[in-house]
Amino acid sequence: MKFNKVRVCGVVIALLIASFSVAAQTSPKAKVKPPHSAAVDAMFGMREFQQAEISPDGKRVAWVESLPGPGGAPSDNAAIYVADLSAPAAARQITAGDGKAAHEEHDIAWSPDSKRLTFLSDAAKKGQLQLCVAALSGSPARQLTHLKGFLAAPGWASDGKTIAVLFTENATRRSGPLVAETPDEGVVSEDFLEQRLALVDVSTAQVRQISPADLYVYEFDWSPDGKQLVITDARGNGDDNWYIAALSTIEAASGTMHDVLAKPGMQIAGPRWSPDGKLIGFLGGLMSDEPIPGGDVYTIPVGGGTAHNLTPDSKSSATALNWAPDSSGILVTGIQNGQTFVAKLDLNQSLKLVWTGPDSLPLGRYVPYVSFANDGKTTAVIRESFSKPPEVWAGAIGEWKQITHRNTALRPAWGEAKSLRWTTDIGGVQGWLIYPLDFDPAKKYPLVVLVHGGPAWAAQPMWPTRLHYSFALPSQGYFLLLPNPRGSYGQGEKFTRSNVKDFGYGDFRDILAGVDEAIKQAPVDPNRLAITGWSYGGYMTMWAVTQTNRFRAGMAGAGLANYQSYYGQNKIDEWMIPYFGATVYDDPAVYARSSPITFIKNVKTPTLVVVGDRDGECPSPQSYEFWHALKTLGVPTQFVIYENEGHEFANPAHSRDVIDRTISWFNQYLNSPK
Repeated sequence: MKFNKVRVCGVVIALLIASFSVAAQTSPKAKVKPPHSAAVDAMFGMREFQQAEISPDGKRVAWVESLPGPGGAPSDNAAIYVADLSAPAAARQITAGDGKAAHEEHDIAWSPDSKRLTFLSDAAKKGQLQLCVAALSGSPARQLTHLKGFLAAPGWASDGKTIAVLFTENATRRSGPLVAETPDEGVVSEDFLEQRLALVDVSTAQVRQISPADLYVYEFDWSPDGKQLVITDARGNGDDNWYIAALSTIEAASGTMHDVLAKPGMQIAGPRWSPDGKLIGFLGGLMSDEPIPGGDVYTIPVGGGTAHNLTPDSKSSATALNWAPDSSGILVTGIQNGQTFVAKLDLNQSLKLVWTGPDSLPLGRYVPYVSFANDGKTTAVIRESFSKPPEVWAGAIGEWKQITHRNTALRPAWGEAKSLRWTTDIGGVQGWLIYPLDFDPAKKYPLVVLVHGGPAWAAQPMWPTRLHYSFALPSQGYFLLLPNPRGSYGQGEKFTRSNVKDFGYGDFRDILAGVDEAIKQAPVDPNRLAITGWSYGGYMTMWAVTQTNRFRAGMAGAGLANYQSYYGQNKIDEWMIPYFGATVYDDPAVYARSSPITFIKNVKTPTLVVVGDRDGECPSPQSYEFWHALKTLGVPTQFVIYENEGHEFANPAHSRDVIDRTISWFNQYLNSPK
């Protein structure tokens, strides 16, 4: 493997030197696969499904799936397919190209009459997406736009004559804080490229940007009559200000805007206009990342007024909404105790469960989502679990029929997954325990705790991708514990808010209690424990090793060492005020209280630290500060910075390197006598 794009720092390099020595002695003709190659194959060989959408008439399903690159490695290319529910095996590809070359094609949306599909494609020019429309009668796809910049999330008006799309003119990267940030240079200013709402006339291909030039639009939904759109929006930095976005309507003809909820006092997402045109439903709550919304379900009159919480005492977290056809209620998809549910919520706050199960129904790889036809009954979903890789399914809820069979050759390289429940001062807490591959109940095994990101997110039963580095560990004889401590989705908004001004305290008690429960329930060696995680999980790893010597090793991915310095370094500081109650300049003590660096002299645990050099969410100086402290204190450590990577790694080679290093690190410290 080449490491020309990875910078390595550290005081523990013997392991790395040994690996190079072995490589030098191995003949090129006798390459030996690492012991965890089966796990790597299961993660890297998976076809990901980014989207699955049922046609409005409920007769067809369209989906987007990833395409492999050279050697079968993941790539940026994706393809679109359409199948009749009556004959799913006869699926055909929809493309703006000639069908001979792979392209980046995604973001699909059905026309109201179910006869056309709009999507984004870079078939005309690699790397530049354009809006296209394909008639399902078989005629070639038509390119509607010739724009320069980034496009996303097209959606049809009810008359089928206009398509709305989010457009960032002259953008040099995708939108969102997970991708690699454009490096600052020269005079740093507060000038931002705003993602605007544009309308495209399908017959003439005329494009009109209707939202103000200084307003960033995150999401939209058309009114039933096609004359207005509801949007979530904010002025200023789009990545940062999602956390304070407002709810507005905008007139399609004139661009005139009206406030619906100017100051929500919470994060909001997923606005949906009721079919009768009277109400707007949306998600509201404490959310920590734009791609992973969750919270309570709210409605508000279209003209504005008081937002009404329909789920004030819910013990679950809603992640997606769809109105019932008669506007009598909302079909809610969400997370409860680590599992997915679908429920019918009437406007009198009565929630009736329709389906729940051990499978996830994710949109991409994030939060649960279900696509509904106009009848409110026929659906399309992406269905997966820890033991079943993702496929597209369609039909009535809970009676889905499998449409695709792209991942049937894959087998899990990890053992059984069991849901664990335990009790702490917050009440009941849930998590998942992944057993080692080829588990032998007569043996004792080491355990690694994997703390999810967020913190407002949840460990769910999903097939791991190349980004889920820790799922290679069970193939090497490790238990893997995935806790959902306070602050997570899945037990209601009160539970999600329970770590406000308390990072590292109650949530960490929940995690340690989960470790104790795992030791009670399974043959875990209590003397061979480790902890890891990315983002919030990386922070919690850094925090854990300053609070206890119980863990023999740690791996902190994109972690946070010092909330006081982090406040001025990251690109999304607006998320911090709802959690900490004030800015760092107004209340530095609350930030210091939860900072690992405050307790850094307690660390004895060998810790591997990794981060992308262009991470805007958890900037690399945070990892550098933590590594520098450990190095100064003589604690075994290694620091790896990955070039041109953001918060979510794009280069598969870097993902593979993270897997290899993590396994080597834990093997070194957990498989030797204490």
